[in-house]
Amino acid sequence: MGALELDVLLGDVHSLKEKRSVVRPVVAELRRKYEVSVAEAGHQDLHRRALIGVAAVAAEAGHVRTVLDSCERLVAARPELQLLSARHRLLGPDDE
Repeated sequence: MGALELDVLLGDVHSLKEKRSVVRPVVAELRRKYEVSVAEAGHQDLHRRALIGVAAVAAEAGHVRTVLDSCERLVAARPELQLLSARHRLLGPDDE
């Protein structure tokens, strides 16, 4: 199992409503393309920042790493977003 936190800065956004119209399609694309659990997980009160959380589960850690790396690249490639930071975390059966 693995988790990814993506802290992003949004471009020309002036309201929370505009923010949702930018973030929702990204969340939907990640969910559809990579079959991961994903949500806006932070900075809900800021209109130019978003924290997108992604979680993936697979039998092999290598596959989880590959999926999360692909999610990070997809977000980084979006012209309307600037990826400020990405934090990966892999969890094994012995982690609590």
